[in-house]
Amino acid sequence: MKQSDRSVLGAAMIFLLVLTTCTYILLIVSNNRPLFAQIRVLVHGRTSTRELIVDQNLKSGDISTRARIQRNSLPISRVLNMTASNLHIDDTPSVASENNNADISNQFKKGMRMALVEPTFTAAAYHNSFYVFYQKYSHVPAETNITNDLSLLSSRVIKYPTITPTTKVHSAFAMLSLLKNFKLVSPGSNITVLTDADVDDGLIFENRGGEKNVDTDNNAYDVIILGHQEYVTQQEYNYLKKFVSNGGTMLLLDGNVFYAQIKFDRNTSTVTLVKGHGWAFNGRSAWKSVAERWAKETSEWVGSNYLCYSCDITFANDPWEYKHHEEQYITNHKDKILMNYNASLIHYPIPSLRPIIATYELNYQKGRVISLGIYSDDIITNESFDKYLGKLVSQYSIQKQGQQQPNVTT
Repeated sequence: MKQSDRSVLGAAMIFLLVLTTCTYILLIVSNNRPLFAQIRVLVHGRTSTRELIVDQNLKSGDISTRARIQRNSLPISRVLNMTASNLHIDDTPSVASENNNADISNQFKKGMRMALVEPTFTAAAYHNSFYVFYQKYSHVPAETNITNDLSLLSSRVIKYPTITPTTKVHSAFAMLSLLKNFKLVSPGSNITVLTDADVDDGLIFENRGGEKNVDTDNNAYDVIILGHQEYVTQQEYNYLKKFVSNGGTMLLLDGNVFYAQIKFDRNTSTVTLVKGHGWAFNGRSAWKSVAERWAKETSEWVGSNYLCYSCDITFANDPWEYKHHEEQYITNHKDKILMNYNASLIHYPIPSLRPIIATYELNYQKGRVISLGIYSDDIITNESFDKYLGKLVSQYSIQKQGQQQPNVTT
């Protein structure tokens, strides 16, 4: 055999070997775990990959990831009065017993309507804009009015930003894949993927005719699942609260929700900071302001508030190997705790503080809020967590009579 023939044969064998290996890997990925979720865990997980990505961003001049590290946001006035003695605590480690593990899909055969809401406004805020400003002016005195770089406090919204430089893959898409794995998309289920702009436009309510004629007294969905909704408009915030008060169930996957107010310009598809995350902006100047925009109100109807990012937190009850990222802590005595993670803050200025981080339920008027309390996107591919979440969704979903045609939209 000539030398040239040997080279061609060798190259062909190498190509076939690579192709076979890639196909095998893809089959493993597709058969065992949601692909979107794997990408998200790769970015937000606790491996060296995350640090590598951050380091690459810093070297390239992108400080948006670094600027995400926030100062402690736990209000001292609330800390001093926070104890576990006045809370309803149920230490049961799971939502449903092993004897009640019927097929989850059976819970969804009565026309239950679910909406997954993409955190598109938050994705825009992280896209080389708000956090560049926060970082640049983090050390200015509290009374200083900033009039430079104000364009950084506005950012264009991408309708379906499946992949972005900062948030990578969003909760709703990972959850849609997860729900399909749970076989929740049954003939009677109705699952829709919305965006923050859709909620701001009132699409979570029934429409009584006309483009803007929404009936805010009647919900279009039974369950709404939110991810990292850190930035929302005032109207979106009000609508979500009204959705719950009407009798809807709102499930919060992640911590650090409803932290800052933005306004949304539909003509330009742009969000602009209004107040929160330590700043306020009136369009002409920006100045230091409150950390959590609706802290008291959120405590009243959501049941918890954002703790902190830069704190050193450990969890004594950690069945899913979750590591501190961003969490909510209990601030409403009416919360019914479903799973207490037994969190402890290390090296915190108040040594006696033990904020309660937990999965909990809070009934608000006719509806309820269910919060995981943790940043559950980080463990979205943990099989044990998936089962827990499946039980949670099935147990707390409001059932509607009558069959509907399956409707999965994005």
